Amino acid sequence: MTKILKIFTVISAVVFSAPAGAAAGGQYPRRIVSLVPVITEELFLLGLGDSIVGVTVYCERPEEAGRREKVGTVTKANIEKIVSLKPDIVFTADLTDRQQVLKMKALGIEVSDSFSYKNKNFGQICENFLELGKLVGREKEAADIISSAERKLNEVKKKTEGPDRPGVIVQIGARPLWVASGSSFMNGLVEFAGGVNLGPEGESGSYSREKVVEDDPDVIIIVTMGISGEDEKSVWEKYDTIGAVKNGRIYIMDSDRVCSPTPESYIEVLEEIAGFLHPGIKL
Repeated sequence: MTKILKIFTVISAVVFSAPAGAAAGGQYPRRIVSLVPVITEELFLLGLGDSIVGVTVYCERPEEAGRREKVGTVTKANIEKIVSLKPDIVFTADLTDRQQVLKMKALGIEVSDSFSYKNKNFGQICENFLELGKLVGREKEAADIISSAERKLNEVKKKTEGPDRPGVIVQIGARPLWVASGSSFMNGLVEFAGGVNLGPEGESGSYSREKVVEDDPDVIIIVTMGISGEDEKSVWEKYDTIGAVKNGRIYIMDSDRVCSPTPESYIEVLEEIAGFLHPGIKL
């Protein structure tokens, strides 16, 4: 009889244990603090806006996110305020102060600290989004969003395929000049949009304006990562031998949208870039 009870206990532990990602008691998190703007946006995308009780001062998408309680920044959080919000889980990033992450864990707060700001490709973005969906009990919704994004991605690739692949320089920094390299996140977007990234191979994006003149790109995209897009556009317009300058094909994009996308906003950015590169197509 004792042996039977032991077997039943083991089976019960397997069958009735909380699902992976569920909070204590078998419940998925109902009170969420997010120190990662893109995760905040993804939680709203999954229909969990009402579960978010705290965000950073940089969480501005969607607009409703800005009305949540502010608990600090990506790197530094107000732990006392977080504790007062009684979260079931706190999402942090690799940029979040590690000592603060450890302190929250020591206080018994569930912390998800696997998010990385390192450049990601579309596949990694979707993989991380699906993991988030599992963690908060919205796996099906996440899978549906990913499926829709993959379908739209393939549509863009199909419409932009062919021999006409304009050369592109994507500017990310100004002093010194920094452009999207061959291993960068932006490289994938340019290729999916039917273009050729003329930036350097490898990880370093260090470049010179003289080299850009030599490359003679058909399109220049300025990503406003700490730089003024209009100011940089004015600088490029002085180099009137470049095809992109002669043909008025210098475009400015907001770094917040470009550099930290959800699967859904990735497609929006891709379609915008495809429109820059192939203005005649309908997306």
